[in-house]
Amino acid sequence: MSGFFLSLSLCLDLGMVNVAIIRAGVERGLLPSFLIGVGSSFGDLIYALLSMVGISLLLENRVVRWMLWIGGTVILLYMTWNMLKEFRRPKEIDLGSKEKRMDKRRSWKDFSSGLGLALASPSAILWFATIGGSVIASSNADSTAALFSFFGGFFTASIAWSLFMAGVSSQGGKWLGHRLLRGFSFLSALLFLYFAGKVFIDGYHTLL
Repeated sequence: MSGFFLSLSLCLDLGMVNVAIIRAGVERGLLPSFLIGVGSSFGDLIYALLSMVGISLLLENRVVRWMLWIGGTVILLYMTWNMLKEFRRPKEIDLGSKEKRMDKRRSWKDFSSGLGLALASPSAILWFATIGGSVIASSNADSTAALFSFFGGFFTASIAWSLFMAGVSSQGGKWLGHRLLRGFSFLSALLFLYFAGKVFIDGYHTLL
């Protein structure tokens, strides 16, 4: 569940991956939109695994652990505040033309497009370098089974979110307008606030 909600907090951010999923759903339908989401899910999983490896090597340094504890908590609270601001004033996104495009790209191109967007997303890189690393470090996954469970939940949430977004956008998600975006922002704020508390409490018990 920790991995699931961690992934969901990343998915709820209206970055360029979500915009690409929505645009593909509106313009070309469910399957192309979902495949972009699947590709982005693998990109996020790669970053999560790299975060786990890097954090496990760094955690032997007590100074780094304090930085992750304090820095992670502060950044999560900052992200909570940003999401609340976006809840009040949602972002504007351009979904392009309502007309269906005639070109049918191959499935692998949609998949690779999603993978590339996830790996190149500045918000994803920043998220895993700060928030993701701090939460993964406090996940207490101290066995192979626990690691598989954590990352299994992480990947499952990303796939489920991709399917949800593809379904909503292909059925006319653009019609929902700012209500949909405000809902994403509010749920994201709640998740960031939850993880801020989790990182702070885990760090308090571990370091103090």
